[in-house]
Amino acid sequence: MYTDFTQMPVWKHAMDIAVEVFEISKSLPKKEDYALTSQIRRAAESISSNISEGFGRGGDKEKIMFYRFSRGSANETKNHLIYGTLVKYFEEQQSSAIISKIEDLVHELYKIIKTIENKGK
Repeated sequence: MYTDFTQMPVWKHAMDIAVEVFEISKSLPKKEDYALTSQIRRAAESISSNISEGFGRGGDKEKIMFYRFSRGSANETKNHLIYGTLVKYFEEQQSSAIISKIEDLVHELYKIIKTIENKGK
């Protein structure tokens, strides 16, 4: 059992994604500072934030809710990466690599949620 959210592999993966998104978004044009740059960074950082908040909650229902929020933020990040690639802000290879990590993370979150739900049965 983990004593701190920073020990959770899923949180570590989420933080790695946030750092990669920060790096890829550095190349965005200045005109995107308050649009795509801000949105994609906030969405990516929200993945790990919701995992940590869920970890700190006492009840299983609350934990599940925050892990689902995290999954939603992961999908939002994926959407921003797809958009950024389509408008030629990001190289497809770079964004695809991050998207693959996001998809793995979403699967990890799904397993965590199912484990918590099954524990209560």
